[in-house]
Order: sequence, then structure tokens, then C-alpha cells
Amino acid sequence: MTFRLYRLLLFFIFYGLLLGSCSETDPVMKDIRRQGKLIALTLNTSTTYYLRENDTPMGFEYDLTKALADSLNIDVEYKVADNIEEMLSAINNGEGHVVAAGLTRTSAREQQYLFGPDYKTVQQQVVCHRKSKLPKNIDDLLGKSILIIAQSSYQEALQEQQKEYPELKWQATSKLSTEQVLEKLVKKEVDCTIVDSNIFSLNHRYYPDLEEAFPFSEQQSLAWVLPPDSAAFKQYVTDWFLQIESNSTLSIINERYYGYVDIFDFYNNHIYLKRIKSRLPKYETAFREVAEQYQIPWTLLAAQAYQESHWNAGARSHTGVRGLMMLTQSTAKAMGVKNRNNPRQSIKGGAKYLNQMRKRVPEDVVAEDRIWFALAAYNIGFGHLLDARKLARDLGKSPSTWHDLKEVFPLLSQKKYYKKLEYGYTRGTEPVKYIDRIRYYQDVLVNTLVTG
Repeated sequence: MTFRLYRLLLFFIFYGLLLGSCSETDPVMKDIRRQGKLIALTLNTSTTYYLRENDTPMGFEYDLTKALADSLNIDVEYKVADNIEEMLSAINNGEGHVVAAGLTRTSAREQQYLFGPDYKTVQQQVVCHRKSKLPKNIDDLLGKSILIIAQSSYQEALQEQQKEYPELKWQATSKLSTEQVLEKLVKKEVDCTIVDSNIFSLNHRYYPDLEEAFPFSEQQSLAWVLPPDSAAFKQYVTDWFLQIESNSTLSIINERYYGYVDIFDFYNNHIYLKRIKSRLPKYETAFREVAEQYQIPWTLLAAQAYQESHWNAGARSHTGVRGLMMLTQSTAKAMGVKNRNNPRQSIKGGAKYLNQMRKRVPEDVVAEDRIWFALAAYNIGFGHLLDARKLARDLGKSPSTWHDLKEVFPLLSQKKYYKKLEYGYTRGTEPVKYIDRIRYYQDVLVNTLVTG
């Protein structure tokens, strides 16, 4: 038995004993066992919980609560609230087992609610329209119209600042989502808002006309809110968070949602949004039909094509690759593509090749990461993918998660590493950038299709 398996065995034995003991005394654990499910109270936002294509649930808080439920060997029921006040009232009334909605731990909240452990650090930011005169400090905010989410940590921060700046005014809404508030900024219906840095980093690509003006707080921590009188359940959650930090599960979830958002570039994002309307419609039917044939999300295939050619069917590079999917002559021939400049043939050839790479991805690769491994092989070659996996093992990292392989790939350009590998040197940063951009383009495309 390996040391890692031994640790996992001890972990499950320990939690089995802990679960059994606290289930006898803790009312929350008793209720979880009685119902056979974890009830998570959350919000329908891009940073918490939302439905993607085919009504597939996603979101940072979704993945986190699902992992907690898996540790308890139960399912999760998600109750989506309309606002923060509704969630916090529900948890104290015994209507759920955890508020998982990216809430900030504040001193005022800690006087009324029981918080679990911290799991992410954020900072409040003043956000305004980029074409307005951006405020540099609180003095510049005086006289501006400010719209924020009611009962939020932003409201607490404003109330605190108002003691020193009595002229500071704002409006608080419990009827609008954060995204709707940002839309009002885009339309210049209000001057500014305040949001956490993680929320803005995810939404900046959807609202490129907005910009951070200045930080409005020190670093703050996000944490779940738990029911009152749940000391044993809180201990379980605390120990569980320690476990997912040590085994990289928390880092993997964080990378899944935030690992590629920092590549935002206003000009490129602006052009991409225009091309979704001007170029994509010519090829959308082909993307949809070919993607369905190979069981690939059509938005991902379209995003890959944009990364390859910017949806230019006549694109070609100095290396000889050409077409929407920028196929080499040898790959096109192997995939049965006779004319690389024919859009449908190119899309089908690229999808067929990607599908072949996906089928070759080793079975131990986690399901949600298999497509990223396939795209890395598509971009850099399957041999270099195998080299990266071997190097990951040598360095004590996981060869089965994109989180770890993303860190290893750049090392393939360093002689001390590649000289020991079968396929040798390659520009290892390329597949990382390639996949980050595809994920970015897919997210923007999906959001554009939903919001119109």
C-alpha cells in the first residue's frame, strides 16, 4: 500500500468515526442523515451556482458543496434564493444546512451567524464605466450615483466610510443580481458599484466596458454560513476543508473557475464580441452539427476554432496550416479533409482529430479534465502530453489533473527536464495558453448566447 493510499484510508476511517459520533449529538448531522441529503442555500450567479448547456449545474460553490456531500456519501439539494437576506434568514430558521454563496466574513455578520472556515480571499473594488472619469478615492465618489447589492458586505463597508464622509450616498437593491447591476453600469444608468474582486474578475470579460477604479477594502475572507447549534457539523466541515486543501481539491476547483480569467484584454475581447455577431453565424450550424456527431460541446469547438483562426475560413500561417481549424496537410489527409479551406470540412476534420486525442487520453485522467488533455495533445502532440505526465509523476504531482499538468507543461522547454524525456524539447507554455484562451472564449460565447 502506498503512503498516499494509507493516508486516504486513515482519512475515511477517521471521518467514519467522526460522522458516527457527531450524528448522535449534533442536530444538523441528525437532520442530514434523516433527509439523506445536504441542503445548500445559494444564489444563481457566475461565481456560485448556475446551469450551463443541457442544464448542467456548474459554479465554484456547486463544485465545493458537491465535494462535501460526496464526503458524506449523500446527494445535494440546491435552494436558490433571490437575495442574501433570504438565504441568511433561511439558515437561521433551519431551512438548510449551509449557505454557500461566496459570502464575506465580517464582524457584523459574525454577531448574528455561525461561519465555517475561510476558503478564499477577496477584496472589494469600486467598479465604474471605463469611459467615465474614474474615481481615485472616496472623495471622488461623493456626488456619484452608486448602486450595490443590499445586505452585502459592500453595504457594511459604505456605512463604515459614511461615518467619516457623511455626504457619501448609495442605493441598495435586493431585486437585482450582481450581473444586472453591472449591466446598469454598462448602460450608464448609474455611475459606479462595489463588488468583490473574484466577482469582477469573472464578469469583466462579459462587461469589457467596465473597469476597476480603486480597492474599497482590505483583503477579506469568504466562508460558508452554517446553522446555529451545529458545533459538531462545523468541526466536520473545518476538518474537511483542511483535507481538501492538503490534497489540492480546493486548488483544482479554484483553477477550474478562476485559472484563466486574468487573460482579459479589452481590445481583443471587444473584437471577439463583435465577431460573435458578424462571423460566427456563418459557421454556427456546422459547429452544432459536427459537435453533436462527436459529442463535443459546440461552444467549445467554436471557441477552439476562434483561437485557431479567428473564424477566418481562409486563414493560413507561415508553417502551412490553414482553414478554420488550422489543420496541417498531414492531419487533414489523415482526417479525410480534401479542402482545408472548406469550413465544414475543416470543422469536421478538427473535431474528428480532437475526438481521437480524447479517446487516447489515459483512463486515470479525471472526467472533467479529459477534454483539456485532448486539447493539449491537439495543440502540441500526444507524445509531449505523455512526457508531461511522466514529469508530473517524477515531481510528485498528479499526472491525472489539468491543475497539476498546467504547472508541469512549461518545464518541457527547460533542458534539465526535457533531456530526460522521450519526446524532448517543446514550447511547454503554448498548450497552457492555448487552453486558457479556449476556456475564456467559450465562457464569453456561452454568456453572450444566454444574455443576447
